[in-house]
Amino acid sequence: MEPTADSALVVFSGGQDSATCLAWTLSRFGRVETIGFDYGQRHAVELSCRAEVLARLRALSPLWDGRLGPDTLLTLDVFQQLGETALTHDVEIAMTASGLPSTFVPGRNLIFLTLAAAQAYRRGIKHIVTGVCETDFSGYPDCRDDTMKALQIAVNLGLQARLVIETPLMWLTKAETWTLAHSLGGEALVELILEHTHTCYQGRRGTRHAWGHGCGTCPACTLRAAGWEQYRGRASGGQGA
Repeated sequence: MEPTADSALVVFSGGQDSATCLAWTLSRFGRVETIGFDYGQRHAVELSCRAEVLARLRALSPLWDGRLGPDTLLTLDVFQQLGETALTHDVEIAMTASGLPSTFVPGRNLIFLTLAAAQAYRRGIKHIVTGVCETDFSGYPDCRDDTMKALQIAVNLGLQARLVIETPLMWLTKAETWTLAHSLGGEALVELILEHTHTCYQGRRGTRHAWGHGCGTCPACTLRAAGWEQYRGRASGGQGA
């Protein structure tokens, strides 16, 4: 199927970054689909958050509702078979000898985006949108801009296509990601992300902090909380959205 320029596939986990990316995509493209992955993650609660966020995004804007198409969820158990990480096994979240946190799942984004490219190719979609970022992140090498550029070349060579990997958050801090969400959907979108998305690596939903649900101590919660505090500080100081 020949890809159409006004189409996009969003790698959507159910977290803050991918929800912001989905809103960004719905504001720019006329035909939008989503894809997610069940890879045996400890925080599998994010998968149940996906459907809720999708439904609430539809309700937030008639325009977005009309543009948002099918969602695909793929099951991958290979990461658990390849070895232990803090995201796929009950092991401590800590820094490893490689200098990367134990939450790093080697090859995860490479495989996710390769499968997303295959889906985009099959569905006639030109743009693939992902929430990777190398500004406020945990140091994962598969989140870097160079990785995304190299991967775009590789999948296009392998598929004989001209797909585009879009990374709207690549150079944003977490505070700027909150600001972007506000610019796209106002306080309603910010509140939706606060209440219904999931970021915590521990998979905890019980405690509702000012920045959302989570354990409050894992790297994902720490980044999200710090970004929220900076965002609110700028907003109250008249510099934010």
